[in-house]
Amino acid sequence: RKEYVDLFVNYMFNESVQKPFKDFMQGFLRGCPARNWKMFLPVELQVVLQGHATIDWHLLEKNVGYKQYNESDQTIKDFWSVFHKLSEEKKKMFLVFLSGSDRIPAYQPECFTFCIEDPQAKNPDELYPYASTCYRILFLPR
Repeated sequence: RKEYVDLFVNYMFNESVQKPFKDFMQGFLRGCPARNWKMFLPVELQVVLQGHATIDWHLLEKNVGYKQYNESDQTIKDFWSVFHKLSEEKKKMFLVFLSGSDRIPAYQPECFTFCIEDPQAKNPDELYPYASTCYRILFLPR
């Protein structure tokens, strides 16, 4: 039985996917030659492909730009006060809401910025916060 299971697992995870993986690898290497990837250590390559998993939230706060707001506005103070009290999971959910990903891209984390903008609604109490993920803008009603 053990031999059968070993052969079956080998077939399912190795032999059955060998041709599709070979085709994928050939196409991938055509667009991005292997010599370009060899300069990275495995950990560095993971960051390049997936982004930073750990985030300095206070650095993120420092990199925010404001439109129709000032850093000293009560709405902004309240926002950051509530934000820093959130769990790590909820903060990452906010990042997904804002940018479409729960990670910071691989370039320097201090270069990741977003903007908080007042949508200037006539009745801000009737408007929920919303985001433009392409431009990383959080529209935050007063």
